[in-house]
Amino acid sequence: MMTRKEMKKAAKRNVKRHYILLVAVCLIAAFLNSEFSGSLNSLEVNVQESSGGSSGDMGKVAGQQAGAMDVARNLLEGREKEGKELSRKIEKQQIEQSKGESPVLGRSRGVLAQAVNAVTSGSVFVTVIAAVNSMVKSQEITLLIFIILGMFLLMAFWFFVKNMYIVVSRRIFMEGRCYDAVPIQRFLFLLRLKKWMRAAWIMFVEFMYKFFWMFTIVGGIVKTFSYFLVPYIVAENPDMTARQAITLSRRMMKGHKWECFLFHLSFAGWYILGMLTFGLSAVFYSNPYETASFTEYYIQLRRLAKDKGIPGADMLCDTYLFEKAGEDEIRSAYVDAIAVLERPAEEMKELRGIRRFFAEHLGILLLPSEEERAYEEDQAERIRIHSLRGAVERKSYPGRLSPVPEVEKRQKVETIHYMRHYSVWSLIMMFFVFSFIGWLWEVSLHLVEDGAFVNRGVLHGPWLPIYGSGGVLILVLLKKLRARPVAEFAGIVILCGMVEYFTSYYLELTHNGQKWWDYSGYFLNLNGRICAEGLLVFGIGGMAFAYVLAPLLDNLIRRVQMKLLIPVCLLLLCVYAADTVYSSGHPNTGKGITDYESRQMIPVHVEKSVT
Repeated sequence: MMTRKEMKKAAKRNVKRHYILLVAVCLIAAFLNSEFSGSLNSLEVNVQESSGGSSGDMGKVAGQQAGAMDVARNLLEGREKEGKELSRKIEKQQIEQSKGESPVLGRSRGVLAQAVNAVTSGSVFVTVIAAVNSMVKSQEITLLIFIILGMFLLMAFWFFVKNMYIVVSRRIFMEGRCYDAVPIQRFLFLLRLKKWMRAAWIMFVEFMYKFFWMFTIVGGIVKTFSYFLVPYIVAENPDMTARQAITLSRRMMKGHKWECFLFHLSFAGWYILGMLTFGLSAVFYSNPYETASFTEYYIQLRRLAKDKGIPGADMLCDTYLFEKAGEDEIRSAYVDAIAVLERPAEEMKELRGIRRFFAEHLGILLLPSEEERAYEEDQAERIRIHSLRGAVERKSYPGRLSPVPEVEKRQKVETIHYMRHYSVWSLIMMFFVFSFIGWLWEVSLHLVEDGAFVNRGVLHGPWLPIYGSGGVLILVLLKKLRARPVAEFAGIVILCGMVEYFTSYYLELTHNGQKWWDYSGYFLNLNGRICAEGLLVFGIGGMAFAYVLAPLLDNLIRRVQMKLLIPVCLLLLCVYAADTVYSSGHPNTGKGITDYESRQMIPVHVEKSVT
């Protein structure tokens, strides 16, 4: 068995290799109050003390929070009229305050503003509690319902997340000590194994055991160390029963409880340093260092248990969690992935110069060919297999070799090939299709909200080019990000934000300050030209366009013969150009289009009678 010094040295290597990941793992545990919560408590105390001269600001925040709770308290105690009046007053004050302090954090218009106002003013309590009161006709029963509901939600969070997270964190640390990469998806490994519920139950039973032992004082301390290995055991084999995991931990810790206590005591210096640095040293080093050290300790006790033949130790059978699989095992388990990864990429040797640049960097095919279509299919297959690359290269844990089989999604070739290249004519058609969809969307919204048909946009035709140009730019400029959905989403939000902001700026500059949209009063807006709410919609819509709608549209466009497609594209371009020239001198304006000065405020509070 390794000495304590050797285990700590191995732990330092683990922390150094995965520093950011392991710090994040422990920080999440602290936020969840699963463990290490004392680190954040120290930081919170320090922040409050360092802001000693701003007691007024602290009082203001506390007042806002108390206001919302006062609304709920009035409603639950039967003072419905007072609760509603207080909610209206708080919401009105917050809207007025946002206009005077920060236009960016507008609170008078938009869905996000309404959602923020509903929470901070307590009006959400008005709606929910009043609705329950109207159904049960009793203040006492309503109060009881909300107490039971609150307790249920807290218990569910503790059972499924807080108490369970210890198992997840131990798994991350164990994989990190053996492998160079731990994909973010490994946080959900229990879901892939379909063992989340079983693992949560084991941890619940272990908690109850320790809870009842605490009444014996000495027994509680002893049993804390007896059950110390349960999270590690469950992290390795979540297919065990609670009785098996707890019994195995007790057997493995027999004769090692005092040793474990001394191991904890060896971190006393780090605990003191954590207090002196207000938790900073704990958050950024000692918490992951301590967890990594006890991960090494578990591995040593696991090895001893197997050598001694302790009953139940044979259930600790996840071999490749502690050592890398051989080439033969990997090739046998990942034969399909290896076949794709080892296949040489299709080279478009016939492309040269500007055509090669357009195809490889912008995803545009100037002259589509069969060779390029085959390249698209190869790219789609590589995207399907990309998540398995780490396991194939033995850089991350090979999930297919887990003793508890992982549930994999059906592996099939992507039918829509979202990594495809688009022809010039296809992009032109999609520009008009998406411009029309955008126009239809805004016209429909206005029709529903105001009950009147309004031809939205600067132009007179049934199109909003900002939607079409945004869609085409997503396909062209973000082609390199399409293989990484998270990066693609971020790119879409940034790109659409830039397009919308500078389009608004250009229109105002060239039309004497006339506005065709204004987000003033929206929560998180920038000069009224863009807002978080709109960018979120663009981000979601852009993802749907890039990964689903555009490939499906391209499939349809490819079926159209070129002798028909080209004249249609040219005709649409001519009509659009004519509309643009005419609208530059006679822009589309009027009610519902540019009359934003008369629509700056949404109703502060709309009281609905509840019968």
